[in-house]
Amino acid sequence: MDNAVATPNTFNEAQWLQVLFLLADTQSWLHQMQQGLMGQLPVKHRKKLLRQGWYLSAKVLAHILERHYYKVPRHPLTGKFTLPIPQLVACIRDAARQPPEPVPRSCHLQRVWDAGTPVGYDPAGNTVTTLTVIATTSGEIMTAFPGTMQVQDSSG
Repeated sequence: MDNAVATPNTFNEAQWLQVLFLLADTQSWLHQMQQGLMGQLPVKHRKKLLRQGWYLSAKVLAHILERHYYKVPRHPLTGKFTLPIPQLVACIRDAARQPPEPVPRSCHLQRVWDAGTPVGYDPAGNTVTTLTVIATTSGEIMTAFPGTMQVQDSSG
């Protein structure tokens, strides 16, 4: 018998192509919307945040603000930024000047930048002037938080 039996896993190329093009168009539209939104921030040199080697997406900025912005009452045991959002975004942009260092037990990189003025407080409630930005090796920013990463002492 050479007749192929249709199975639930049959690939429907026409339908697949429609979904692919829909997703591609939606992704392009969302990218344009994101650039427009980021373009509204009153931050000098904001295009530096949209470069391939140092990229801050709207999704990640929303994550940073939800978790680490003092006006959002979620995640009470984390450090909180007390800067206005445009200044915070400028600090994230400026952190790109720092050399990246490996994040312990991770494939990501961190940049620690000292703003020279208070940016917020760490999880212990101490006022800090530094912020840490975590990014992939390709430069896609994943998160940022006030202070530095807490090093776990494994010596017991």
